[in-house]
Amino acid sequence: MTPRTLTVDLGVETGPFHGGASGTLYGLYGDGVPSRTLVEGMHVRTVSTKAQDGVQHPGADALEILPSFVAAGGKDVYVYLSDIHRGFPYEWPGATGEERLGVHLAAVRRHVAQVQTLGALKSHVVYVPFNEPEGNMFGDGEWSYDGVCWRTDPRRYFAAWQETYRLIKGLDPAARVAGPNTCVLYPEVRGFLEFARDHGVLPDVITWHELSSPDEVRTNVARYRALERELGIGPLPVNLNEYAHNYHLSVPGQMIQWIAAVEESKVDADMAYWNIAGNLNDSAVEANKGNGQWWLFNAYGRMSGHTVRVTPPHPNVQYTLQGVATLDRPKRQARLLFGGAGGAVDLAFTGVDADVFGGVVHVRLEEIRWSGQVGACEQPLRLLDRELPVTGGRVVLPVTGLDEMSAYQLTIAPGGNGATLGPPPAARRRTYLAEDATCTGGCTRNGPEGSPSAVDKFATSGTHHVGGLRTGSDVVLAFDVEAPHDGTYDIRVFANSHNLAEPVREHGPTNVFLRIDGDDPRELRLPLGHQWAVWGHTDTEARLTAGPHRITLAAQDPDLGTTRGDAVVDKLDLVPRAQREEREDVYEAEYAELGGGARATYAQPGASGPGAVVAPRGGTVTFWVHAADDGEATVTVALLGAGEGLLTVNGEELGRVPRGAVPLFLAGGVNKVTVTGTSESLVVDRLRVGPSRGLLPTSVAAAEEGVLTGTARVTGRSNATGGKAVDGIGAGPGNALTLTVTARHAGRHALTIRYSNGEQAPATHYNPDPVCRHADITVAGGAPHRVLFPATLHFNNFWNLSVPVTLEEGANTMTFTADELPGFDGRSRNAYGQRSAYAPVVDQVTVTPLAPGGLS
Repeated sequence: MTPRTLTVDLGVETGPFHGGASGTLYGLYGDGVPSRTLVEGMHVRTVSTKAQDGVQHPGADALEILPSFVAAGGKDVYVYLSDIHRGFPYEWPGATGEERLGVHLAAVRRHVAQVQTLGALKSHVVYVPFNEPEGNMFGDGEWSYDGVCWRTDPRRYFAAWQETYRLIKGLDPAARVAGPNTCVLYPEVRGFLEFARDHGVLPDVITWHELSSPDEVRTNVARYRALERELGIGPLPVNLNEYAHNYHLSVPGQMIQWIAAVEESKVDADMAYWNIAGNLNDSAVEANKGNGQWWLFNAYGRMSGHTVRVTPPHPNVQYTLQGVATLDRPKRQARLLFGGAGGAVDLAFTGVDADVFGGVVHVRLEEIRWSGQVGACEQPLRLLDRELPVTGGRVVLPVTGLDEMSAYQLTIAPGGNGATLGPPPAARRRTYLAEDATCTGGCTRNGPEGSPSAVDKFATSGTHHVGGLRTGSDVVLAFDVEAPHDGTYDIRVFANSHNLAEPVREHGPTNVFLRIDGDDPRELRLPLGHQWAVWGHTDTEARLTAGPHRITLAAQDPDLGTTRGDAVVDKLDLVPRAQREEREDVYEAEYAELGGGARATYAQPGASGPGAVVAPRGGTVTFWVHAADDGEATVTVALLGAGEGLLTVNGEELGRVPRGAVPLFLAGGVNKVTVTGTSESLVVDRLRVGPSRGLLPTSVAAAEEGVLTGTARVTGRSNATGGKAVDGIGAGPGNALTLTVTARHAGRHALTIRYSNGEQAPATHYNPDPVCRHADITVAGGAPHRVLFPATLHFNNFWNLSVPVTLEEGANTMTFTADELPGFDGRSRNAYGQRSAYAPVVDQVTVTPLAPGGLS
């Protein structure tokens, strides 16, 4: 059989790289949820969200997310003015259409006035007067203006659009207005554009939703551009401000198909909001961890230069292999992101310019894995480094063993300079589906789950999953696995417990018991999800000999106890560790983000990979670094030559770049590590990150040992450290927790708070509405520092959140308080339980220096 070929023609450029697919609808809850590092590293370009103080969902208030979003590099916030109202369809108050529109216009007037107080930030606001008007305010349902859909008779809608548009522009002539924001690009949009053109109320940005497929993205954008030409308008910016379905989101192999279509169309697009606010549309885990989809968008956002023509085996056909590629001539790199089908493919690059790449190229192939909707993921896995000759301007790389749920990144750079190729990567993971495992004791086979014909359901490794690991059961699920060699393996159990299921609601995360070949018993706590079949993973490691083994998950263990809760299991992954016991992650500088005049060079003696980076004074090299947990890591910035630079981690300047290994605090999840040149020429080779050596002194304070005032009280929580935590902090400053921690030296420290937050507001439709709590933390009598805590989905489910603080040498007191936050006006209150008055339940606090005292 002739192998499939995906062709990348580097000789045909299709326009400057745009990066528009990284938008999000309701993906930001507030400053810190998700973290600025996650937002910046995902290169989020646009956000669509609710109007300030709207009651559609908790959090995501437009003017509260705006400052931190812009600080993280964001471009525009699209304000869904309809989301001022409750319900879906929107329940706008009033007995008649005229009254309802009057209430809406008053809210619009108030919101525009609020924006005017923001100074330069207001230029980032785009107003969306009506959302999906054909099914809401100007549809034919109970809550419509007059019970007549505008697609049948548009007069009421057109008049309301004109009045709202002129109101906004009258209050702020520089304001931008977007619309019509329909579910799809209906034929009737033509009439809307004609009316808007003829009455001087044409949107500044054209918006509609593509809850369709990637092939329709290309088709509909082309159809709209043709319509512009026919009507003599534009070309106007386009934002497809809701795209993709549950089945696609979180899955790199699915999302790369959407990304390719959006990038080819050179428009902006925001991922649809089907689940919870503040997790970047199933990209973020907790506050600061990325899943596989996050790493895909990180790779996409780091593309640069111009896009080039990509011809996949089946052009513009969903659920097949698709890709997007760029050529950055000054950087002398080409990048290809591809995925969507399993098996093998020949990657054929044509038009490979000898003036850019020379006669030999260095290729690096990496896999971006699916890690579940709520499962954290490491940085992309390096699959190969290889040098290939350029023959007649052509390079071909055969690739086998593709996983249809993964995306892949191939980077091409000049070769032939004696680069060190590095050791081969560990063997690939092996996957074992729960539906294929042996089960005894009354298992249930659930499904089918998401598929191309059921895109409203969640992606699952197979078509089904297995339940029965619950309170009172004797279920045993047995996986027969094969270890390819002697060594250490990560055993990853992809599973879920619905946080509102009755046994889970009572106890929190479900515990199950794992054994290997009947021995080595261990208890695992499985992930919580906001619905069934929302997958995360729980990991454990084991030494295995080469050959077959049986790994069991059971609801009972004779040595460890019984299961409490209810869980379903998707699959088990067996992941070989690196051959050496102390794993070290390596990030090559030539593949990093470069700024301030820093340039890649491929003829640097002693470089570890195909090249290095020369940073002038002010030049920057930025690495996006994964850490499994909050705490110390051993970091080495490998330099060549005598240059000097400044080291910054997550926005904290730590001092001069050290020569040699140094212990640094890294936050669990994603870290932004930047090296800035402070001399005429700093040559950066790579960044190495290894395990802790225990050199940073830590201090731990148990919450139950603190001073409690008011309603703050010690409460029993089985999953808290020592079984106790502190609840009842908040609803006024008198209800507080005060702790004392010790710092060995003065300076910046990480405050790692172990907490839980199970608060959830009543929802009006399919979105669960978990509520982020906050705490105002005062350290050593200083000004309060407000910290937002994402929902852990149960008060007995504890996560870590780290924030930087300044401590004095010796004992430092810190106080946690909270109170319900008012609306933008400082007075109004939310009537639907969407702004909590309480801080999270606090288990313990750990303080760790960000760096050694003498680094600077």
